Amino acid sequence: MSLADVKIEPTWKKALHSEFSKPYFDKLKQELKRLSAAGKVIYPPSKLIFNAFNKTPIGEVKVVIIGQDPYHGPGEAMGLCFSVPADKRIPPSLRNVYKELHADTGATIPNHGDLSQWAAQGVFLLNTILTVEHKKAGSHKKIGWHLFTDAVIATISEYCTGVVFLLWGNFAQTKIPLIDADKHHILTAAHPSPLARNAFFGNRHFSKSNEILIKQGKTPIDWQID
Repeated sequence: MSLADVKIEPTWKKALHSEFSKPYFDKLKQELKRLSAAGKVIYPPSKLIFNAFNKTPIGEVKVVIIGQDPYHGPGEAMGLCFSVPADKRIPPSLRNVYKELHADTGATIPNHGDLSQWAAQGVFLLNTILTVEHKKAGSHKKIGWHLFTDAVIATISEYCTGVVFLLWGNFAQTKIPLIDADKHHILTAAHPSPLARNAFFGNRHFSKSNEILIKQGKTPIDWQID
């Protein structure tokens, strides 16, 4: 797999220019090439690795949701954390996100898991690891993506103002030191995974995010997914 031909939205390309020229990023690209040449199946397809960036330019970021690594089943990963294409089964964690969304805002629970409508409104759906091997969860967590996505979070913190960071679970909350809490808003909750034993429910992050955005004079997110 080569990242050389991957299109990255221009404002992100400019904001992250220094990262793309660092040694770790070159090593990351070379490792992906090596794995691909060795016959490893890698998700998502190369054209979707930077899907979150391409759907949400940095100047339009209002809300950030942080996930871990992509889904590792065929056709599931689409470059947006928690999201799957409309023809795929809704994952358990996303089902719980939808349940909380309904309880919080009254939104109808969607019959699919494609969160592209959120991304189009300024919800930046960032996995901290952007690739994974087939049926091997966490398989790319040590190849350098964390250095890149930490820089992404820090860049949002520096470049933007008034962003609402939704940090679900202990892993996402380790990113708090990268965020300037004087400029931004950090909301934390348990992870929506069923393993969290319903601790995610009742956080009201969707309505709280919109309250924060409205106070800043920003257009709130229409969380309802068609």
